[in-house]
Amino acid sequence: MFICLCRYTGALLEEDALKKAAENGLSSPEFFELCIWLGSQIKSLCNMEESITATDGVKDIESFQLEISGFLREMSCPYSSLVSGDIKDRLREKEDCLKLLLFLSTELQALKILQSKKIKGSRLEKHNEIIQEVQAICDALGLPNSSSSGIPPLLTSVEQKIKDILSKVKNSYVGKSLLTKPLNSNQVERLEKINDALCSEYECRRRMLMKRLDVTVQSFGWSDRAKVKTDEIARIYQPKRYALSPKSTITLAHLLAAREDLSKIIRTSSGSTREKTACAINKVLMGRVPDRGGRPTEIEPPPPEMPPWQKRQEGGGRGGWGATRVGVASKVEVASRVEVASKVAEEVMVAGEAMVIHMVEEEGEDTKDTKLP
Repeated sequence: MFICLCRYTGALLEEDALKKAAENGLSSPEFFELCIWLGSQIKSLCNMEESITATDGVKDIESFQLEISGFLREMSCPYSSLVSGDIKDRLREKEDCLKLLLFLSTELQALKILQSKKIKGSRLEKHNEIIQEVQAICDALGLPNSSSSGIPPLLTSVEQKIKDILSKVKNSYVGKSLLTKPLNSNQVERLEKINDALCSEYECRRRMLMKRLDVTVQSFGWSDRAKVKTDEIARIYQPKRYALSPKSTITLAHLLAAREDLSKIIRTSSGSTREKTACAINKVLMGRVPDRGGRPTEIEPPPPEMPPWQKRQEGGGRGGWGATRVGVASKVEVASRVEVASKVAEEVMVAGEAMVIHMVEEEGEDTKDTKLP
């Protein structure tokens, strides 16, 4: 039976019990439990949004049917009778219930097969990585590396060779290990995850630096003198460029092999470092430059945002305002001047209106006098 292959240990392992549960359909508690178990197993192996949860009896049959429908739609179920039509009629027939169990169980089997292949592939990759590391150690020590004999014999010969070499040197030749405590499996797993994240980050940075290197070398070929030497530049540059790898080669083995001197911070401008980095090209590229200043103690303070306040000179100005202060007038002075100006304008208007009225009245009296006999 296909359910047995899924490692199901419930009450429907027998074929007769399974057929009876399929005939009863949603009214069978065993059918409910089997569907929920298959759904939970599938969800644990793949990233799905929908799920099939337990119910409290006949009252939740409708919600169970909705969950089944959403679950099958997300899994792209090929049976149209299970994903279309009235949702209450989809699991009434025995054949439809068997189709549901067949689809869920076969999907679970396929997911388990894919998961097992992925685990085997990762183990094989890890095994190959270990073999490569052991072979690199054998090459460094001058030992014959035969992977057919297995890893334990190789490690035994490596250990014996290292002991022979250390017996011929001083005790302080190798130095103390930077990592003083042993690592358990959980710590090793966490360190590998951290190393993977750092390798991914530094791979991005290395790619950027390599691209900048390519662009810089290309810019040297823009001049007319360099255009005739394009092939010569490529012949010298490309072998060195292709030797650069964007991927980091740092592994957990480098951490285990690190010594205490690695924790010492050496300045890039120190004498021992500059002995290997100093060259004549530095003077050609930079040369001597004049003093450009820029020291905080030599910078002059910025000019003030507002002009300084000063008293006005005596004697008044045009407009007869008398002695006032020179500079920007304050808000009070401006308001008082506006008020005085408005009063003067109002008085002028009133005087003008009164004069007009007086002239009209005089003109009317003159006309009356001329009409008298």
